[in-house]
Amino acid sequence: MRADNAGQNPPVENPLRNVVVRAEPANVGMTASNSTPFLLYGVLLFSIGIAGFLLGVLLVFPRYILDLHGLLDPVAAWLVWYSGIPCVLGLSLAVFDLLVLLRRKKPNAAIRYEALANRKVTVALTAYNDEESIADAVKDFLAHPLVARVIVVSNNSRDQTFIRAQAAGAVCFNELQPGYGRCVFRCLREAIKFDDVDLVVLCEGDRTFRAYDIEKLLAYAPHADIVNGTRTVEPLRQYVTQLTTFMFYGNIFVGKLLEAKYLGRGTITDVGTTYKLCRRDALARLLPYVNPAINLEFNAHFLDTALNRSLVLVECPITFHSRVGVSKGGNVSNWRGLQVGLRMIAGIVLGWRSAA
Repeated sequence: MRADNAGQNPPVENPLRNVVVRAEPANVGMTASNSTPFLLYGVLLFSIGIAGFLLGVLLVFPRYILDLHGLLDPVAAWLVWYSGIPCVLGLSLAVFDLLVLLRRKKPNAAIRYEALANRKVTVALTAYNDEESIADAVKDFLAHPLVARVIVVSNNSRDQTFIRAQAAGAVCFNELQPGYGRCVFRCLREAIKFDDVDLVVLCEGDRTFRAYDIEKLLAYAPHADIVNGTRTVEPLRQYVTQLTTFMFYGNIFVGKLLEAKYLGRGTITDVGTTYKLCRRDALARLLPYVNPAINLEFNAHFLDTALNRSLVLVECPITFHSRVGVSKGGNVSNWRGLQVGLRMIAGIVLGWRSAA
């Protein structure tokens, strides 16, 4: 996947062009959610307070080791004393949201179950310089009995990715505009054009995911518009992957912030996985609101936008394997992961214009 940003933001493309979409079910809305996320603000304020307190305590080392009492003693005292303000305010907002507003925010509807008339799926794989893995990834998914076709979108790869994917039997496209968001958006835009299936599976071509997990995603599909794979179940992830311990728990933290933003609407533990299943109709209605110019934070933006448009999101545990080749996205290093995570948090809290 291409890791660099795409520059200026052109208008978001309309994926509904030339796509016939059936009328949506009566219990599925596309109105924006406007509830104030007090729990989200509370968690952030409490985290800021705790960080300030810990910083004040840790200043003991330079104060004594470097004999900087005159300079740092007032700073440490101020941090420890006033860190209590955001902590108390954050706890108050969280308690108010959980005990008073949760009942009003939680959807008052029966558990959704819409049986699948057609269990066949179109699989769309993102790829950027994945010549070592793409052929095996395509063959893996094509061998699954429920896969109607495999689409590969090469994000202007400089190696043999496009040729090897095509030779393995994939329907291939080359997305010239750089950026992970551009590549994913093109995958979804091309996938919804095939109207012989009702479901689209989005994945990657680096062999971090496997076709056999499609069965798990399908098991949750009657309950949701989007089934998002989560890599946070320990027995299902390989011991050594590009997802370090820092990234693993950071991903869970950002996921819980998104969950707090839409309190009562979903359980979220993974905002960084590409592997997900989407109902084609819901996807076609959602894509006009998605900004493909957002880069490595695109998956968090996609989930945030789906929840904001009142789509039903369910998580599904999936297996996670070591990738073939070198990571080129947010998993390059912990520092890169921290940068992506902070931009995700900014997008969730402040809106996604700043992340594009």
